[in-house]
Amino acid sequence: MSAAAQPAPAQPAAQPAAQPVDANALLDRVWPASAQRDEHGALSIGGVGAAELRDTFGTPLYIVDEAEVRTHARRTVAAFDEAAAAHGTSARVYYAGKAFLCTEVVRWVTDEGLGVDVCSLGELEVALAAGADPARLGFHGNNKSTSELERAVEVGVGTVIVDSPIEIERLAAIADRHGAVQPVLLRVNSGVHAETHEFLATAHEDQKFGFAMDAAPAAVARIRELDSLRFLGLHCHIGSQIFGVAGFAESAARLVDLHAQLLHDGPVPLMNLGGGFGIAYTAADDPTPIDDLAAGIVAAVAQECEVRGIPLPELAFEPGRSIVGQAGITLYEVGTTKPVTIGEGAQRLYVSVDGGMSDNARPALYGAQYTARLASRVSDAAPALVRVVGSHCESGDIVVENDHLPGDVAPGDLLAVPATGAYCFSLASTYNYLPRPAVVAVRDGHARVIVRGETIADLLHRDAGVAEERNA
Repeated sequence: MSAAAQPAPAQPAAQPAAQPVDANALLDRVWPASAQRDEHGALSIGGVGAAELRDTFGTPLYIVDEAEVRTHARRTVAAFDEAAAAHGTSARVYYAGKAFLCTEVVRWVTDEGLGVDVCSLGELEVALAAGADPARLGFHGNNKSTSELERAVEVGVGTVIVDSPIEIERLAAIADRHGAVQPVLLRVNSGVHAETHEFLATAHEDQKFGFAMDAAPAAVARIRELDSLRFLGLHCHIGSQIFGVAGFAESAARLVDLHAQLLHDGPVPLMNLGGGFGIAYTAADDPTPIDDLAAGIVAAVAQECEVRGIPLPELAFEPGRSIVGQAGITLYEVGTTKPVTIGEGAQRLYVSVDGGMSDNARPALYGAQYTARLASRVSDAAPALVRVVGSHCESGDIVVENDHLPGDVAPGDLLAVPATGAYCFSLASTYNYLPRPAVVAVRDGHARVIVRGETIADLLHRDAGVAEERNA
């Protein structure tokens, strides 16, 4: 395979869990910095103990460390600002709201200097409700409706990322009716494939997002013909949970080729390289530090521009998972345990918890790997190979496929699964009529609800048949 055809490095394939020296230990790069055990061995996050969180808010429970989110946001902005400045340009950083969005998270990231990337009317309204500056919002989506685009133009969204020829015409007509000139980016597919789950790789040709590279010039020419649209530049996103710089560098090289071509007919002030920066979910993951990612990606773009004798544009990036992923923990209570023989006398202990695929769909969707630790205590019992499973009527209802916990894990124990800040709440469902958990923010010894959890009464309230019977 030639260097140009190399795919983007991504997370390693899942490996059988190696027995740890200490099944109580918390791996720094997986857990929030505030995660620690007290003198009794109980876990605390943000200075709040797991038992207190359970007693106050119940389980399952999403816990988000506010300081951790802010730290990752601040470091990311600083990393890209520094990398861009070293090459004589500037950088914009947008938080990819699809990872986890609520008004408080919007306030945290905007406080730390990020814009927000939204991809639906609902996400847009959350950002606006939080007080985000519309001029610092980007609006994505392959099928934005007329009403969504109307709202975006009406409130003054800073950038709409157009995804199809139909959308170009639709947006231009709406902006014209409003007497506005709407700035746009054109999403293109660079052909660089992230080595991740097929559904997470978003820059290959046969998929729903963006324009093929050879179709982009005509699309840009059309945008430039329309007085109600202003072409800002190109956008490309190669996938999610990516480790290393190589894939981004190769995608950037292809993007700069197109960028240089477009410069012949007008300005192209911005290049958005998307996000997809990976995090550690287990000990097998070794993500690239954000400073190294920023420096490497910006240097690669700068080199490609220098080779072509063109100025380096302003750059933009859209991290989501790498901002909130490590900040999140899901707290469960163990209901049952059951040893199962898995061959040649070996056993796996199935540990059932009071949540599952309704609060974390990623293992079922993508084969995502997680780890778990006892949260209510420590134990010196020998580590046992475990599979943490949920309460749903599905054999694929797996929270943690392979890990080790102290062999005396028992009903009533609290179990914490780290690195659940991204794409767990966002993908949550009420499958089997399990209400969606609350989201609680912790910081400096205090905990507060930032998204209220559902109750069975809430679910019944939505059932029109129940409502009619009660009103009869």
